[in-house]
Amino acid sequence: MTTQTAFDLIFRNALLRSSPRPVDIGVKSGRIAAIESRLACEAVEVEVGGRLALPGFVDTHIHLDKACLLERCGHIHGTLGDAIRAVSAMKQDFSADDVYARGAKVLERAIVQGTTRMRTHVEIDPRIGLRSFEAINRLKRDYAWAIDLSLCVFPQEGLTNDPGTEELLVEALRDGAESIGGCPYTDTDPNAHLARIFDLAQEFDLDVDLHLDFDLDPSWSHLDEVCRQTEQRRYGGRVAVGHATKLSALPPERLKTATAQLANAGIAVTVLPATDLYLMGRDATHNAPRGLTLAHKLAGEGVVCSVATNNVLNPFTPFGDASLLRMANFYANVAHAAVGDFDTCLDLVTELPARLMNLRDYGIAVGKPADLVVLDTQDSRFAIAELPDILMGFKNGRQTFERPRATLRKP
Repeated sequence: MTTQTAFDLIFRNALLRSSPRPVDIGVKSGRIAAIESRLACEAVEVEVGGRLALPGFVDTHIHLDKACLLERCGHIHGTLGDAIRAVSAMKQDFSADDVYARGAKVLERAIVQGTTRMRTHVEIDPRIGLRSFEAINRLKRDYAWAIDLSLCVFPQEGLTNDPGTEELLVEALRDGAESIGGCPYTDTDPNAHLARIFDLAQEFDLDVDLHLDFDLDPSWSHLDEVCRQTEQRRYGGRVAVGHATKLSALPPERLKTATAQLANAGIAVTVLPATDLYLMGRDATHNAPRGLTLAHKLAGEGVVCSVATNNVLNPFTPFGDASLLRMANFYANVAHAAVGDFDTCLDLVTELPARLMNLRDYGIAVGKPADLVVLDTQDSRFAIAELPDILMGFKNGRQTFERPRATLRKP
């Protein structure tokens, strides 16, 4: 027993993934001050009851600005190109208040599903201007009590082929965007697109997070150029690519080469199961390919990977509840993950995406922010398998939500 007198809050009997038995976590001024088998002091106590405590889920890739559009789509869901065109037509009429309201709906769902960190990609171009960027910045400020929201601005419909886009991107970067993305497969000059995105990243000292190789044709790829730019600019550890579904279409030897290339260059990969599965292989008449890159396999070969939400209730993905635990379970099912892979699948929505975003203040450790979520399980191995309820969450030691356990009413 350690005697302490200076805590504001103590979590009693919290099971950590790193500890074989429950521990107490002492919090002072919003940060973790001690982790011991038993802390003795006068403080507000939260009884965790031996349940699993995590530092919160980390969503590296979501689009809050174009979420919740199903009721106004007016088109038949189909290919990636169809989805881009549908949203392009709609976003000209988006107001900042509209983006804010739809984004808030998803953000609140994410918070009560245990997400404490999030990178949202925000489209910037002459059709939407900076309205979405301004709205999401408001969300960032208004929900800072519950979640750290980071904005990644990017040109969804191209850059070199879309006059006025670069000027708007630069304005958003000057106004505080935390990272920059790109979408080379929608540009008439993909390599110039990538070069300019990297130029801006270096100019503003920002990480790069690209939409890349989003189809199942292995005969061409933009990955080589991304690796070349990353290595040339010594940007390893600061570049991520989302989707990368082409990797799922590579035969084993080519996949082995591509995996080594990613690991050596220091490029992370985000897999987006709901969207990747929904949009890939739609033209198949039978035996449709899954189009899902195996993130847990790449992680085993030294590639930093994450599993993330991407789109919610829109033409790209007409599903979603912003639950990363559910997404990790969904991924594990489709990816044929073995029981021995379940810990890695949990890593894909916690520790690994925190590394992808270079979050140095993430984790349950002394000195880190007291950001915790409690899952209704007493064995971390079953977090992925069981989909336990997420009972409560805390941000900087302040409770952000609570979900009472369900009670059976026996006759």
